[in-house]
Amino acid sequence: TAHRAHASTALIAKYFDKDNKMFGYLMEKEVKAVDKVLNDIKRPFTAIMGGSKVSSKIEIIENLLSKVDNLIIAGGMTYTLALDLVAKAKEKGVNLVLAVDAKIADAFSNDANTKFCPVDQIPDGWEGLDIGPETEKIFTDVIKNSKTILWNGPTGVFEFEYTSRTVP
Repeated sequence: TAHRAHASTALIAKYFDKDNKMFGYLMEKEVKAVDKVLNDIKRPFTAIMGGSKVSSKIEIIENLLSKVDNLIIAGGMTYTLALDLVAKAKEKGVNLVLAVDAKIADAFSNDANTKFCPVDQIPDGWEGLDIGPETEKIFTDVIKNSKTILWNGPTGVFEFEYTSRTVP
C-alpha cells in the first residue's frame, strides 16, 4: 500500500523533514527482493500483473517488457488493457498471456449469480470477477515452465467470498 496516500504512508510523513524520513523494514525487504529478481534472472522469466487499474501500472509493464519472457495480465486490468501494450509486447518478443474465459457475475456482490463465459462474450449487465477454467490451465502451464516469477496485484476479486449461485 506504499503507493496509496494512507495516513501511515503519507499524512504522518508530512510532519518530518526530508532528512528524517525512511522506509520501514518490510518495504526494505520488498525492495531487496524485487532487486534480486530483476538482477539475478533465471529464465524463463514470467511477470504476473493483476489489479484493476492498468493506468497506474503502464510504466511498470513497459519496463518489464524489456526483461520478461512471459507477461500474464489478469484481474480487472485485463478489460482495460491498452492496445499499444499488446503491440509493444509483440515487438519485443514477449509472450503476452491474457484470459480467454472468465467467471462473471450479474452484480458486484457476494450473493450474485455467476457463470463462466469467453472473455469476449460477457453479456450486458454482467462483469468479470476472476479467470475461468481454461485460463487457469493456460496460466498454470506458463507458470510451471517458469524459473523466475514476479507477481504484482490480485488476479481476481478478493473483496468477498464466492458463495454466489452459478447459473447455466
